[in-house]
Parts: sequence; structure tokens; C-alpha cells
Amino acid sequence: MSGEQKAEAKGEQAKGKLKEAAGRVSGNERLTAEGRAEQVKGDAREAKEKAKDTFKH
Repeated sequence: MSGEQKAEAKGEQAKGKLKEAAGRVSGNERLTAEGRAEQVKGDAREAKEKAKDTFKH
């Protein structure tokens, strides 16, 4: 996995966690859901990159 792609995936995951936590603290269900969605997007990007690396080797 390229370093840039890995960093983007980790950034999305971290951003999602922060949004989810902020949503929970404030009671904002929409923000919580957005945070979860961003985490899933980051997870999917990371899995995609790992799959690419597996097929390259």
C-alpha cells in the first residue's frame, strides 16, 4: 500500500472517529452517523489498497 493512500485511509478513519464521538457527546445522531460512515469509507479504502498490494506480490 502506498504511503499516501495509507495515510488518507487512516485520516478518514480518525476523522470519522472524532465526528462520531462529537455526535455522541452532543446528542447529534446525524453527526454520529456521518462519523461511522467516514470510518467505513476509510476501512474500505484500506482494504482495497491491501488487496492491490497482495496481487502485486
